[in-house]
Amino acid sequence: MYETSLIINGQSISPAPGASFERRGPMSDSVVTRAAAGRAAEARQAATAAAGAFAEWSATSHEDRVAILECAAALMEANAEEVVAIACEEVGSSPDWVRFNIGIAAQMLRQTKDLAAALRSDSERHGNYILSRRPAGVVLGIAPWNAAVTLATRAIAAPLACGNTVVLKGSELCPKTHEWVADIVNSAGLPAGVLNYITNAPDHAEEVVDTLIAHPAVRRINFTGSTRVGREIAVAAARHLKPCLLELSGKGTMIVLADADLDQAARAAAHGSFFNQGQICMSTERVLVEDSVAEDFVAKFRAEAEKLRFRPGDAPLGALISPAAAVRIGAMIEDALGKGASLVTGGELSGGSIQPTILDRVGPGMRIYDEEAFGPIAGIVHVSDRDEALAIANDTDFGLVASVFSADVMAAQALLGEIETGIGHVNGSTVFDDPAMPFGGMKASGYGRFGGTEALREFTECQWIAIHDDAKDNGPGENDVL
Repeated sequence: MYETSLIINGQSISPAPGASFERRGPMSDSVVTRAAAGRAAEARQAATAAAGAFAEWSATSHEDRVAILECAAALMEANAEEVVAIACEEVGSSPDWVRFNIGIAAQMLRQTKDLAAALRSDSERHGNYILSRRPAGVVLGIAPWNAAVTLATRAIAAPLACGNTVVLKGSELCPKTHEWVADIVNSAGLPAGVLNYITNAPDHAEEVVDTLIAHPAVRRINFTGSTRVGREIAVAAARHLKPCLLELSGKGTMIVLADADLDQAARAAAHGSFFNQGQICMSTERVLVEDSVAEDFVAKFRAEAEKLRFRPGDAPLGALISPAAAVRIGAMIEDALGKGASLVTGGELSGGSIQPTILDRVGPGMRIYDEEAFGPIAGIVHVSDRDEALAIANDTDFGLVASVFSADVMAAQALLGEIETGIGHVNGSTVFDDPAMPFGGMKASGYGRFGGTEALREFTECQWIAIHDDAKDNGPGENDVL
């Protein structure tokens, strides 16, 4: 059994005796982690510690900040198997999924070198004015469980590179995995208080989050998770006029046009739909296929899905996060079948996982058409042409990612340009990330962007300084706009 502590001002802190909670494994139901349960008092201590470390860290050179984060990337890779073991037990991840997470997380830490360079170039004199960017202050990062290493790292990497200090609130479902991330980054040489870590019992999540958002030193919030919780975070932040970066639920849509390479599309659909049991915000949940090739595509997609079937006790695609998730997904399948969809393959619960599932003839009125499944289910929707595919692709509250398969790359790109989504792929899986690119969505998938130099807008303040070198510039002229 693992045990965790809070990390405040560089020290491992345990709250009052008995202030802990247990995380049970999704497959074994045995206690995997006994985690420190912080409350409002510890939340205030963490934010205050971050505020106290801000002056020194924000004055640290870009080069020194990046060097520490690059060291953290190397430490992650060197100690990868530690967190593989932890995450497999805490959230039922497959080892390959955790290793994939570590690789992306290390890239995120190294990519901050580009961010630092952009920050320098954005803080230069231009004639008689200066546009500068400065660190915002203390950043609150709230990370989810489903891609635990990657998303905890993403919550802290760009804020730290920009000169902010951070309070990372870990998930109650993977407290040890998130503590590992915080420990690794701190051990790379961060001064005390620059990165603080807090967890809470499930019943105290609202108390801790509200306390952190309200703390006067906290100037930015980033949250990755469900749209339902994201709305609550946004409302709490709005009360204090604090900007949020929200990366929320998705309903990944793949469009397969008549001229597409169907073998390539089927492989990408299987990867996008079933990797990590479909518990990825980018997962392919709807596949819109032109009628003329639908029968052939369904057969190829079925063959790809059945290659991924697993035996009882195995979990090559990972486990569902909880028995409740299996019940919810099972209800979505039954709802679709009861309203006219057909089961192509899968649907069976095996241990803590559901076999890769394909539903054909999905349409409006079915839960799988509208709701985020966050499970290993793909719904196939038949469309008559490109225009109907576009209309259905936009017939969703969500707007995170879409992909289009076509032999005509320019036509696919043009179609993506009309889809209301923050991320698009031509002839590729919806599940893909590049830390150098801006990542985020539209509509109920949130707002703001992680990744690339777009992160500067999220985690720095912009200041304009006009330099008046001539006495005649000391007052407004007749052509000045007031």
